[in-house]
Amino acid sequence: MKKLFLCLITVIIFFLIVTGNQKTEAVASLNLFQIEKLHSGGGTLFQKVLSAGAAIFSSEKANFQAKRTESLFPAENVHDLEKIGAILQAEHILPKEWSFYARERLTGLNSEQEVREYADRLQQEFPSWDWNVRNSRQKWEITAVSPTSQHHNETLQIMATHTKKPMNAYIVYRVTGKEWNQSSRAYFTTEEFKNKLSGIFRGKPTFFSCMKGVVSDKIDTALHTKMNQLVTSFNANEIESLKEETFMSVSAASPMFSESIEKINLQIGARSEGLGGGTTIIVGTPIITIEY
Repeated sequence: MKKLFLCLITVIIFFLIVTGNQKTEAVASLNLFQIEKLHSGGGTLFQKVLSAGAAIFSSEKANFQAKRTESLFPAENVHDLEKIGAILQAEHILPKEWSFYARERLTGLNSEQEVREYADRLQQEFPSWDWNVRNSRQKWEITAVSPTSQHHNETLQIMATHTKKPMNAYIVYRVTGKEWNQSSRAYFTTEEFKNKLSGIFRGKPTFFSCMKGVVSDKIDTALHTKMNQLVTSFNANEIESLKEETFMSVSAASPMFSESIEKINLQIGARSEGLGGGTTIIVGTPIITIEY
């Protein structure tokens, strides 16, 4: 009987090694101790085999999910807001508004019905969100808003055009807030946030990070001087720009950011309201996504 039990366990472990990744063998060996404990206790042989297999599969699933999250949502993209916030604060610019935006084109969905089914799955995953559907001649759209949070707001949007083939559909997830503080930064490192990205997106989305701030009243610097300081702080090379007396916009390339659109991965805008009116600065990667 014991030989039969060990043979069954060997078959299960071998199957998981072949179908899983290379770490399965290590996980399986760690679980053999638990299997031996089960063998020495009560329960039928079938229950013991099922319990052992379930323990190994659970570990493999966790490893796979962690690898998928790391590959699809690199830490450097998620932490772009933190990089922007640190430089703005170093330049005496007080952050007043921020936005994290992720977008993916829904390839592989061949009909509007498939897009609706995908939206239905997300509704089941986020039942506490407020879901609203809009249908026009041009497109079908569903928007979800998360329950009110003290530090930020979250929205989810799925859009599909009323065309036959190919289906043109997108999903957009946005997190926005006013104050940029420790609580805001901490949210982007939580398992809740990582699991949300993994649950929402089917593939690898494009990330956009943006922050708006106001130059401190104590700093009296000409607009073009402040813009040059920011470009230098981001270690960026200017690609194109628009420079007027009270408004400036620079598109550049910086080694600090990985996402890019036509070689541009940084945009900085600055608007002066004149004497006593203050100066508004907005920084986005790869482009600005907040109105200014």
